[in-house]
Amino acid sequence: MTSTTPGDDAPDDAEQDVGLLSPVRAGSPAEYATGDRAVLQALLDAEAALTRAQSTLGLAPKEAGRAVTEAACADRFDVRSLALRARSGGNPVIPLVADLTAVVAELAPDEAEFVHRGATSQDILDTALMLVAARTLDLITADLADTAASLAGLAAAHRDTPMPGRTLTQHAVPTTFGLKAAGWRALVLDAHDRLTRVRASLPAQLGGAAGTLAAFHAYAPDAEGDAGLELTAAYAGELRLAAPDLPWHALRTPIADLAGALAFTAGALGKIAADVLVLSRTEIAEVAEAAGGASSAMPHKSNPVRATLVASAARQVPALSAILLGSLTAEDERSAGPWHAEWQPLREALRLTGGAAHTAAELCAGLRILPDRMRAHLDLTGGRMLSERLNAELAPLIGRAAAKQLLAEASRRAAGHGTDLADALRQDPRVTEALGDGRLRELTDPLGYLGSAAALTDRALERHPRQDTP
Repeated sequence: MTSTTPGDDAPDDAEQDVGLLSPVRAGSPAEYATGDRAVLQALLDAEAALTRAQSTLGLAPKEAGRAVTEAACADRFDVRSLALRARSGGNPVIPLVADLTAVVAELAPDEAEFVHRGATSQDILDTALMLVAARTLDLITADLADTAASLAGLAAAHRDTPMPGRTLTQHAVPTTFGLKAAGWRALVLDAHDRLTRVRASLPAQLGGAAGTLAAFHAYAPDAEGDAGLELTAAYAGELRLAAPDLPWHALRTPIADLAGALAFTAGALGKIAADVLVLSRTEIAEVAEAAGGASSAMPHKSNPVRATLVASAARQVPALSAILLGSLTAEDERSAGPWHAEWQPLREALRLTGGAAHTAAELCAGLRILPDRMRAHLDLTGGRMLSERLNAELAPLIGRAAAKQLLAEASRRAAGHGTDLADALRQDPRVTEALGDGRLRELTDPLGYLGSAAALTDRALERHPRQDTP
């Protein structure tokens, strides 16, 4: 259906958002699942499901359900026209109902009156966005499962690969890359499980004009049970969404839950990206992306572009989620403004999180680990990263305060002279007398101070993704 509206003569590219400034989601499955056509199809699916549910309960003819379902194909409608006409009523459902009714009238004239019967615009738009969210979360959780699988392989392969542990940007004590990868995987599984729980709880929306379902009673005066409650359950069943206990027009828990889970997921993936960006620096080079990105000016560069894109999403989604959480303060039975403010941030949060998950799956599947660099870096501080271990060994022998002071002074001398900590400690007779040279060499070997890293890695790998069925 088309309409002549101011703005119809705008250039074609004014009607498109092809992701030019959002490469993290461009071409990703989440982008297609959240595009204007996908949203339009979800709106139509919601309308068709409502009529089918009414048909199932005898509140509309069977033919009405079939006719509306046949008409509810996004290819029949002009998305741009709907967007332009949405300005007059504040949402796209109003012009869509008019266009859908016209299409049904062409297919089955007697059934057109059953389009959108009893519903309000928010019923359809909220339900459609839950459908879009559900379809997108299915894609995101699949990518998260793939990411977790890749990280499990890295963690197992590098269970005993030593590397410097870094705290506040400095070398701290030795750790293993296997434990680091297991930690990344734990975050990914946390995100996967949160999204899986939210996906299973996404509800349909049905309340009518002010959340009382009164119109559905008006159309079913002879119903034996409660027509509104029965229709809500049937409607949710048609869509494979949860049946809400209450209409949630101004009770925005589902949106808040989505916001929190999406922000957490983006942040969890952002942690991986942040670590990869640090570890792939030229002067560190302990990991590398399988195929880096090119520079427009410097032919020698191979930039960690996947990690960069994931990091960009991690910085945007929390801000979008804050807008969604702000909509909890919605006035009355249906709000003016808070509800309308949700639509685009929700879609963008889904897009960015989906793009980040897809990119993270590619990143982790191709991540190259460079154990020789990790091992070499363990020696950069000349054994000083073993001071914690030495302190634990010396304290019972010479006293806690004395051991701490001795090690602090020896570490300063070693750093100042560019020597190993063991050499600096040999200058103190208390150390040589208490430990002996052989034990000192043993205590300053970074490979001997990995604690429970291997056991922690093994335990983390016993966990698997949650498998809830929506």
